[in-house]
Amino acid sequence: MIKEAMLYEKLSDNRVHCYLCAHHCKIKPSQYGICGVRQNNQGLLNTLVFAESVAAHVDPIEKKPLYHFLPGTSSYSIATMGCNFKCGFCQNWQISQTTKRNSNYHGKELLPEEVVRQAKLTGSKSISYTYTEPTIFFEYAYETARLAKAQNIYNIFVTNGYMTKEAIDTIKPFLDGANIDLKSFNPNYYLKNCKAKLEPVLEAIKYMKSLGIWIEVTTLVIPGENDSKQEFAQIASFIAGVDKGIPWHISRFHPDYEFNQYQPTSKETLELASDLGKKAGLRYVYLGNTTDGSDSFCYKCKKRLICRDYFSITENNIKDSHCNFCKAEVDGIFS
Repeated sequence: MIKEAMLYEKLSDNRVHCYLCAHHCKIKPSQYGICGVRQNNQGLLNTLVFAESVAAHVDPIEKKPLYHFLPGTSSYSIATMGCNFKCGFCQNWQISQTTKRNSNYHGKELLPEEVVRQAKLTGSKSISYTYTEPTIFFEYAYETARLAKAQNIYNIFVTNGYMTKEAIDTIKPFLDGANIDLKSFNPNYYLKNCKAKLEPVLEAIKYMKSLGIWIEVTTLVIPGENDSKQEFAQIASFIAGVDKGIPWHISRFHPDYEFNQYQPTSKETLELASDLGKKAGLRYVYLGNTTDGSDSFCYKCKKRLICRDYFSITENNIKDSHCNFCKAEVDGIFS
């Protein structure tokens, strides 16, 4: 569905400046932004994917991954095609790298009202804008989140964090939580592998946290690309500098898309990153895409708070946001 986009300004010669994401595309008539789903129609910027879903599923909130946001609940999860990154290691490349510029594919119409209805019908406590990049279907996410908030349903972005402050300010009244990818601490890595910059991601993490949005951070560890001890320490130090209560998810890489020649991340590398995260003072460090490292522990008394079996919770020792054993407050949203 075509709809006028938010967060843009008109320039001379029917060009437009899109300031939804940190690319700040200046788009000529009939041309697309880097995302491939926003097009300049004679000086009017349109989003081409409003209510055009390519995925709609009920997921455990832990799959996002969010471990400190209503653990054990379900999240109704939606996406459209497109992304503002070009990651060669993307696990969802079939939909993230398909755009209106390079494909005639159309998703299934799923209006915001129906998303909210389905969330309520399935008993989902939240709606997650995920699988691809929610920033590029911002208008769809915004309208859905606005309706969901009125029905006491939480809203979550699973995002690469490449939003402008204007976009964050716009969605803030309706956005409760986010998992943000911090893919590397090396600017060259972002330029080479994502065709983007590092600094806007760091700024988004800090800014969203300052606004009171619940934040968890994920790093996908790719052998030979972002798996050095120095880089792990830099990421951990940055997160701890923002807030030591931010959970850090260190995810194992599996070969896919343009990175099929790479090896999966070793357990030893994941454990090295985990140790450095804890050394930096992070209270909650998790390992993802592996069978170990998903349980939550109290940062104070070190006892197990939540026992997870894949995405299922088998034990929960958090009550009213406090540890059942030592009564320390546990960072997160638990009710």
